[in-house]
Amino acid sequence: MANVVLNKTKGHGSGWIVITFGWAMAVFAGVFTAAAGSGAHLNPAVSVAMAFLGKMEWSLVPGYILSQFVGAMAGQVLVWLAYRGHYEETLDSGAIRATFCTSPAIHNKLNNLMTEIIGTLVLVSGVLFMASPSSSLGAMDALPVALLVLGIGLSLGGPTGYAINPARDLGPRIIHAILPIPHKGNNEWSYSWVPVVGPIIGSFLAAMLYSVLA
Repeated sequence: MANVVLNKTKGHGSGWIVITFGWAMAVFAGVFTAAAGSGAHLNPAVSVAMAFLGKMEWSLVPGYILSQFVGAMAGQVLVWLAYRGHYEETLDSGAIRATFCTSPAIHNKLNNLMTEIIGTLVLVSGVLFMASPSSSLGAMDALPVALLVLGIGLSLGGPTGYAINPARDLGPRIIHAILPIPHKGNNEWSYSWVPVVGPIIGSFLAAMLYSVLA
């Protein structure tokens, strides 16, 4: 996102395909790397669904979610460091915020919430079936998960920017509020609950669907 929307980058203006493909490859790398240690839990929505289905202990969930938030926030700081000069060259506060967190194309919280629920339902349902019968995705499942995220971005990403991950959205939004970035504008806190609540609801719906169909 930073490469596409910030001023004077080599990728400036290269569009939605670059954003969605870059995100998919980031998911591929994250799932592949984390598979051995945590079962590739990069997303609180996935962890909650796994716990709901009894595939992991609820006592582990707070630690996983904390780690996911810390990871998202640390990653966002690295993005800021890598693109610091381009943040200084960018006057559009909306573009700056877009490199940290999501914002809807049309502000309608009910519709935005529904979009995030549907996107996360698709994501978590796919992950659950890919992970079956074990509770770990494993390295071999990194590519299909990445392709699933790519598909969600290309098809369902337009209305809200497809957070589909509370840690990925709220963690960087907090970093946006903290960092001393010129022209950064507001943090859009009034919207911030949507990419948190929507994915959690979507994850429970996916778990219930999986319990019926699996």
